[in-house]
Amino acid sequence: MKIILAYSGGLDTSVLVHWYAKSQNAEVITYCADVGQEEELDGLEEKALSTGATAHRTLNLVDEFSQDFIYPMVRGNAIYESQYLLGTSIARPLIAKAQIEIAREFGATAVAHGATGKGNDQCRFELTFSALAPDLKILAPWRDADFRKTFPGRQHMIEYCHDHKIDVEASTAKPYSMDRNLWHISYEAGILEDPWFDPTTPENRAMYKLSVDPEIAPDEAQYIELEFKNGDCVAVDGDSASPFEIIKKLNEIAGKHGIGRVDLVENRFVGMKSRGVYETPGGTVLLHAHRQLETLTMDRDLMHLRDSLIPRYAELIYYGFWFAPEREALQALIDESQKTVSGVVRLKLYKGNITTVGRKSDQSLYDLEIASMDDEESDYQPEDAGGFIRLNALRLKERSRKQGFKA
Repeated sequence: MKIILAYSGGLDTSVLVHWYAKSQNAEVITYCADVGQEEELDGLEEKALSTGATAHRTLNLVDEFSQDFIYPMVRGNAIYESQYLLGTSIARPLIAKAQIEIAREFGATAVAHGATGKGNDQCRFELTFSALAPDLKILAPWRDADFRKTFPGRQHMIEYCHDHKIDVEASTAKPYSMDRNLWHISYEAGILEDPWFDPTTPENRAMYKLSVDPEIAPDEAQYIELEFKNGDCVAVDGDSASPFEIIKKLNEIAGKHGIGRVDLVENRFVGMKSRGVYETPGGTVLLHAHRQLETLTMDRDLMHLRDSLIPRYAELIYYGFWFAPEREALQALIDESQKTVSGVVRLKLYKGNITTVGRKSDQSLYDLEIASMDDEESDYQPEDAGGFIRLNALRLKERSRKQGFKA
């Protein structure tokens, strides 16, 4: 059997290459999607081939990831359960889509992933495989009883790698899982499974890679300006750049000021709760600025309609339904709502905080003559408010009169 394995070089996929090649006598072709892992990609091909793979492909997908996945998500202000900025979630459909392309290139009949049998990623990978290539066989080793019997826990996998001289970053001294891409880094499992464990103490804070602790961030605030066109950020401090370049730049700026850390207990698609720690410095700034510009340029009822759909839209991304018709339909509505979201937002960054200190737009709906508390001539006539209030109060009066309502 010829297998295309989604490969990161981490603990799980390192074990899988060796296990499939040596124990299952399969031809394993490893594939890695470059979605912004940076130094984690160093030496990946050599490691995969030395572990048992017959070939390896690394595809540079950072531009597609930022432009076709992250930016559409930002236009929708997608945040899962009011906290999680969906960094891992949004990368999986792209990774799986490219994995299918590799399978076609090599004539493979199976695709495999190292996602745990208790997590969300198995759903995200396999829903994408099913949507785009229903003919391919899907291998999920963490749902294989023989595999779980051989590797009942992470410590057994670490020992397996040690016995077979497979180099992995994970160790008994640092037993947690990390997933990195352009948008964020997530940390979970191991010591983080205890929701009372504090990773921000001086002895633990080295875990974080994208941001400094807000307590030791610079004592001087930094001002930045983000320019948007049709809901997409196109420039930072007047410098135009691609989505990839903008996100990378914002990661550096915001990370320096300790912005974008989230520690939460979330509800997984499969039903259980899990604790995750996330760093999304650039994304936190980008979403904040985008929302601020919308307050200036988006019609009230359109905004409220779009906002009512955000929880559902975020769920679809979190669960893995990026290539589902309902997500595509919601995206069409979201993109339509963004046609006037153009302008500039000025922010102040300081020790983990973002303060909006200015916004402007040629498409602004803010009218000083209407909004001013001074008696300015405008389309708004205060006398009209009396009838407006009486009409809206009518049902409340009748409820009180006829049904005797009392607070």
